[in-house]
Amino acid sequence: MNPLGLRRSWRHLNRYQEILKVFVKYGFYDIVEKIRVGLLFDISKKILPRLEKKELATLGTAVRLRMALEELGPTFIKLGQMLSIRPDLIPPHIADEFSKLQDEVRPVSFDVVKPYIEAELGSSLTDLFSEFNQDAIAAASLAQVHWAKLKSGEEVAVKILRPNIQHVIETDLEILYDLARLLEKHIPESELYDPIGIVNEFSTTIRKEQNMIFEGRNIDLFRRHFKDDPTIKLPIVYWELTTEKILVTEYIKGIKISEIEILEKQEINLKEVANNGAQLILKMVFECGVFHADPHPGNIFVLPENVLAPVDFGMVGRIDEEMKECLVNILRGIVDKDTHRISRTLLKIGMIEDQIDRRKLNRELLEFLDRYYRIPLNQLSTPQLLNEFLVLIRNFRIKLPSDLVMMGKALAISEGVGRKIYPEFNMFELIVPYSEKLLLHRLDPFYQFKNFSRFMETGIDFLGNLPDDFRLILTKLKKDQITIKFQHQGLEHLTRELDRASNRLAFSLIIAALLIGSSMLIQFNKGPFLFGYPALGIIGFLLASFMGIWLLISIMRSGKL
Repeated sequence: MNPLGLRRSWRHLNRYQEILKVFVKYGFYDIVEKIRVGLLFDISKKILPRLEKKELATLGTAVRLRMALEELGPTFIKLGQMLSIRPDLIPPHIADEFSKLQDEVRPVSFDVVKPYIEAELGSSLTDLFSEFNQDAIAAASLAQVHWAKLKSGEEVAVKILRPNIQHVIETDLEILYDLARLLEKHIPESELYDPIGIVNEFSTTIRKEQNMIFEGRNIDLFRRHFKDDPTIKLPIVYWELTTEKILVTEYIKGIKISEIEILEKQEINLKEVANNGAQLILKMVFECGVFHADPHPGNIFVLPENVLAPVDFGMVGRIDEEMKECLVNILRGIVDKDTHRISRTLLKIGMIEDQIDRRKLNRELLEFLDRYYRIPLNQLSTPQLLNEFLVLIRNFRIKLPSDLVMMGKALAISEGVGRKIYPEFNMFELIVPYSEKLLLHRLDPFYQFKNFSRFMETGIDFLGNLPDDFRLILTKLKKDQITIKFQHQGLEHLTRELDRASNRLAFSLIIAALLIGSSMLIQFNKGPFLFGYPALGIIGFLLASFMGIWLLISIMRSGKL
């Protein structure tokens, strides 16, 4: 671990120990031991409990991981929730288990919240609101929501970022970065899941969720896109009362889409609600290019006349024109059963660390298509189809853009919600018209002309810059400024072993020098004396003995005598 990381480790020693204790408690001692968190592990291992409860030992790995994340608090719960919509990064069965993570926690007391809000808004609650409910109507790991009424009479929802939560999350993020580096260093097979990449993506996401202004802008963006849609209701943002830590929006009076019995009593048309929900996410993806990335039942309310009101826009995804173009190619490949088109598109948009077997990829894509080709739409399942496809992609170590995967997961969640409230609902029947519209749009002469114009503009820029680029290369050649960068791949394990061997050799030489020097001091019998022997000689022998035992234990623990 680098010096900076070591200082951070000592600064967060208590939190490190807490995290290690929890993972060991749930049966992950072998992983904790393998990553060897330096001195922290040596200090902590004596107080780390083993997996004692028999009922925990009988649970599967995914369940124990989910329970560990829940016990570790807000940051780890959010990490699990992010991974639950990324089955391309982790095995699908673990992603499914992470989707069960509960984000309901005890709210912060009003005695703490009141001065926090007043300090943030620069005024007393009585000056800002005619009424303010002291009890939170919802509380999650990052924020809690209170009902209130403005002086002008409008009912509002006041979403408040938990006090001090930013410090807690930043501490956990530093620790997660350290643990991710240790995983990649000591457990080579973890590279398949790219721990550092996961933490990078998670840190970006959770930092955005801590800024209420981002969420407010997302709401306004969706309001503009759906302003003429009578089936969708989006709350108004009160910007004069909104800051980075507080978001004030119109209060939505509705029924959660998961409360089916209440919806039936209110004579809500469940089939229409299911279709409206699917149309909502499809329009977001294929027309708006920005979508609600977490449309689970708790985030969608139903209003009279089957109107849907989505809330909580902290997590959104975006699909740009280039990504839509790739979607068209994949859809055409599926329709034409053209695996070469699909694989070519995947390799274009995906990140690939190593060369892959294109023939094998095409063969497995063909087998995948054969399993679903010409099957009636009402027999297709979006979640099953998506999970099988992502497993195939992950097996070839192709890392797709996160927004593309989140889009697929959002569609799968939407279908799951639709089928829960209306069992005969089928997402594919609604996707087909949008996919056909995308294909037809590509054949539009105006669209083709626009693409051709963009191509010509890029080509002209390239040709215009070519003489200057050549001149720059020739100038650098004349001045001997051209350098070739060599980067080895696959030799990390060898370099680590060489470093370890050289360190042990140097350690052994120091021990030998201490023994020889101490023997000479004892032989010369020069003072000062300790128990009748030269003190420096005795200290040298003790130091050499301690270092020798330490080296022997290190070698034995590594399993390589």
